[in-house]
Amino acid sequence: MNYLPMTRSEMDSLGWDQCDIILISGDAYVDHPSFGAALIGRVLESQGFKVGIIAQPDWHSTVDIIRLGKPRLFFGVTSGNIDSMLHHYTANKKLRHDDPYSPEGRHGLRPNRAVIVYSNLIRQAYKDVPIVLGGVEASLRRLAHYDYWDDAVRRSILFDAKADLLVYGMGERAVGRIAQLLNAECRMQNAELQSIPGTAAICRSSELPKFGTLEYAELPSFEEVSSSKEAFNQAFVIASNEANPYFGKRLLQKHGDRYLLVNPPAMSLDSEELDAIYALPYQRQAHPSYKEPIPALETVKWSITSHRGCYGGCSFCTLFFHQGPIIQSRSIESIINEAELLARDPKFKGVISDIGGPTANMYGTGCKAAGREKFCRKPSCLAPQICENLKPGQHASVKLWHQALKVPGVKNIFVASGVRYDLALHDHKYLKELIQKHTGGHLKVAPEHSTANVLKQMNKPALRIFIEFIKIFRHLSKKEQYLVPYLISSHPGCQYDDMLDLKAFLKRNNLTVEQVQDFIPLPMTASAAMYHTGKNPYTGEELFVERTAAGKLKQRYALEAARGDQWEGFGRPEGGKDSSGRIMKKRKYIKR
Repeated sequence: MNYLPMTRSEMDSLGWDQCDIILISGDAYVDHPSFGAALIGRVLESQGFKVGIIAQPDWHSTVDIIRLGKPRLFFGVTSGNIDSMLHHYTANKKLRHDDPYSPEGRHGLRPNRAVIVYSNLIRQAYKDVPIVLGGVEASLRRLAHYDYWDDAVRRSILFDAKADLLVYGMGERAVGRIAQLLNAECRMQNAELQSIPGTAAICRSSELPKFGTLEYAELPSFEEVSSSKEAFNQAFVIASNEANPYFGKRLLQKHGDRYLLVNPPAMSLDSEELDAIYALPYQRQAHPSYKEPIPALETVKWSITSHRGCYGGCSFCTLFFHQGPIIQSRSIESIINEAELLARDPKFKGVISDIGGPTANMYGTGCKAAGREKFCRKPSCLAPQICENLKPGQHASVKLWHQALKVPGVKNIFVASGVRYDLALHDHKYLKELIQKHTGGHLKVAPEHSTANVLKQMNKPALRIFIEFIKIFRHLSKKEQYLVPYLISSHPGCQYDDMLDLKAFLKRNNLTVEQVQDFIPLPMTASAAMYHTGKNPYTGEELFVERTAAGKLKQRYALEAARGDQWEGFGRPEGGKDSSGRIMKKRKYIKR
């Protein structure tokens, strides 16, 4: 079987003396497109580079770091699919006891702040090898940022990691260009190498002229944002306004006597490029060296990614600054090819567990005003109301379902990704098919709360829209199935009385409570800015922020108590995560 090599013996079997690129990941190596290191590795391999992987190295010495030798071009470093601190700690900063991205879910196979630790180990082993950071931990910590676990503003992760470049967002295009330039013997300080869209670098003020006349937007310095909450929110808003790849300016943020330089976001991939990435020869299995299952693989093994991006703009969500708001959809032909691949697997039971993306019903949708997305600065196309220029286009999903069900061996297709109910209400045919044919017992939706002020801070739609969706869902359901609402307690602006209002709303509408999530401020989100500063960064409105452990528990228990007499468990797939960073645990879905 064809895997990227993890050992010297595997390199020898391929006839390699040296890897061009070595990727170090905090996750186990699963050769599946849902795992970032595997996807980037396959993309680089398709461009002719020899790529090795070191998965979950022992961070107490350099023994594992030097396992494959020194790469010819660079080391790529990622913590894995989730920020390592979120992997390890709950909202109450208690240690988690499992890790779905590790063999048999074992905890403790990656360090805290994995990107920094791995990069510093590389520097110990090899003084002169280039280091390129990537993945969600690096991406969302590319600027000076508030860190919940330190309860402090930290500088850009590039400085602490002592790395050369950082790739943010979905990095296929950027990392490929880095590899090409280094292969052409460009030096790390070369202006072309440090100007790649979707990357960040460190430079001194004397070096700025080499980047030419491209316009900059300068953020308040690290020293300013770490000492002034007003400066922190100002920096957040500037970065948010420059997050569009079509018109975003290069960002500068001074850290001491050096500058962090963040290039504009990379352009979105078109369907042809996305199709090519998902057609690469993934084995869709964990590397054969693993004798124990990787729980996170089980949640995606029979699923298909149809698109990237999300224009929902929820305040607590990381997607805006990572995948971006522009929907990038695969062609139906590409998705059908993957469905046929699944159906040929002897272990396939006829059920595709999910065809979706960050938000299931955004496939094939976008802006209908030609070119408007090239200059629009709105953080959301859906809140406070759906933009008049949005082309819902959910008929594309219906057409996709019909085509996929024609694949021999495919009996059922379910939608396990979250659904934006406000968007779904605009297409009755989509709703009817989704509810009657593609809902596997429960449908995930994310109202998150019920009170107007909290919803406003979350940038979520009005409660009346969710109530309308509840009615239609129950009217169209022809079998016993349930809405599973995602709910957040202790979000900035939320007080205990708001949780009691939410509890009353759930009771009035006979809704059962899934796992209640204490709010966690994730780097580079509007909600994290609210939590740190006590103000909405866009409006300046002062907010109540629950900071005490006792107060947070009280808010959560308002709903925890509400669920005890209705359900033993609430079904969210084990091992994955949703866009607010919630790690999903396996629970049975049993009605009493």
